Amino acid sequence: MTARARLVMFLVSAAVIAAFFAAACTQLPTFGTPDHPYGERAVAAALAHRTANVVSSVNFDIRAFDTLGEESILFGTVLGATLLLRRARDERHRRAEAERVMPTTRLFGALLLPITLVVGVYIVAHGQLSPGGGFQGGVVLATALHLAYVAADYRALKQLRPLTVLDVADSLAAASFTLVGLAGLIASGTFLKNVLPLGTFNQITSGGTVPVLNAAVGVEVACGLIALLAHFLDQAVELTEPDEQSTADRSAKGDS
Repeated sequence: MTARARLVMFLVSAAVIAAFFAAACTQLPTFGTPDHPYGERAVAAALAHRTANVVSSVNFDIRAFDTLGEESILFGTVLGATLLLRRARDERHRRAEAERVMPTTRLFGALLLPITLVVGVYIVAHGQLSPGGGFQGGVVLATALHLAYVAADYRALKQLRPLTVLDVADSLAAASFTLVGLAGLIASGTFLKNVLPLGTFNQITSGGTVPVLNAAVGVEVACGLIALLAHFLDQAVELTEPDEQSTADRSAKGDS
């Protein structure tokens, strides 16, 4: 496709989207009004489904189908990065060298790693009760693992990061969101319908399918970000051009 054809396709698509967007905006409530129909309906739905956190009720119940699309974007991003950043034919792996880390950095990194993991799990598990959820908790979990890189070196991070397992977990978590939706479709005739027992309001077992979808997104986001950063770090630390590898080998022999 030529550049001119791509430009024409973009302009036509943008015009169609702009027209629909403008038409939708005409139906919005006026600014400054005391009436908030969307907020009132969201709060009522959250209370009816016993989800204390209204944001999680919106993301994983009222508009759960949209959240499925957002989760798929991250999955597609990781898949695309995996394909683009895979080792090329003219690239070689080299062993990551040990890095010198300040004792204070090593200490704080080692102390914060387990604490950050616990905080990440807590945010994911309590997403239906308090601010947070799968997206936020997944980012915290991925950050926690990379504290090993800050506190030690890249070799320590690789030992804590089984990419094969994480790739499988990422795929299963992304698929489980769809499976929960299909379960609601089979049980009630509506995709992603909240059909699980709602439990007691403000308890960790409340919310029906909301905590289940929160957990699926938390695992998918954490594994996806770890895998994504792994490919970028491999490019920066281990992959090298053949001439660079030869130079590194000569330097190593000279040092020895």
